[in-house]
Amino acid sequence: MSNIQLIIEERAANIGNFMVGRLLPFREKRTVGPFAFIDHMGPAYLKDYQNLDVAPHPHIGLSTLTYLFEGSIMHKDSLGSEIEIQPGAVNWMTAGKGIVHSERTPQYLRTSDKVLHGLQIWVALPKELEQMEPSFVHVDKEDLPHWEENGLSFKLIAGEAFGRKSGVPVYSPLYFIEIKSTSAQKVSIGNDLYGESALYILEGSIKSDGNTFDPKQILIAKDSTLCEFEMGENTTVYIFGGEAFPEERFIFWNFVASDKALIEAAKERWEKQEFPKVPGETEFVPLPPPPKF
Repeated sequence: MSNIQLIIEERAANIGNFMVGRLLPFREKRTVGPFAFIDHMGPAYLKDYQNLDVAPHPHIGLSTLTYLFEGSIMHKDSLGSEIEIQPGAVNWMTAGKGIVHSERTPQYLRTSDKVLHGLQIWVALPKELEQMEPSFVHVDKEDLPHWEENGLSFKLIAGEAFGRKSGVPVYSPLYFIEIKSTSAQKVSIGNDLYGESALYILEGSIKSDGNTFDPKQILIAKDSTLCEFEMGENTTVYIFGGEAFPEERFIFWNFVASDKALIEAAKERWEKQEFPKVPGETEFVPLPPPPKF
């Protein structure tokens, strides 16, 4: 990726009973376009007695994008949605003024060995839509634009790029692209990108400006229109970004907003359990204490 501005290394984080690798936010780069948060889950090899169990918790001011490479998660939310997400599909949940959801190992997998591997992403909403009504959309993998070109396999998971548009209903100009190679290939796609841009290496390696970069790194580009690099064999990368918002975004726990007052109000609502409930769920994740500086 030409003109690399910043390299972000994956950092360990605990999301309850599950460890993830945190990529965004980062102290020197809080957002990339509207992308405010990225966690790399796994690969986690779970025994027959180990399961993912993230109890109901709230969100405001964002859309969540869940994309799995391996495994399965049962999503349930306060809109009444209940759907299993499997590799290659997209769960797109828009919190708006407030939504609650849980994420668990499906019942039929809870007593068998299993693998869980994927990405969980938060995309901040434009200021005028932060208080919109919540919604949920599931897009099957067959319905995402995918094509082969110059020895590479492309998938447009969300947004618009390359003259194509994903069926995921995003709310601002953005892109989230998967590129896979089986052999070493040069990639030049800068004219198809816009706004801020970053590249995440899931597996394999890439070469750029005479340097080699390995998995679990995000490379932030100085200029999205200069996106050129060489992919090694058996490499998978994700390019994401888009138009940045003019206002700063604040994050506390699962809340994202352009106004700290919205976050304070959400904290109070959650402590009083005034958010809508997830049908059939009685547990909930308590509000964490303020961060210590």
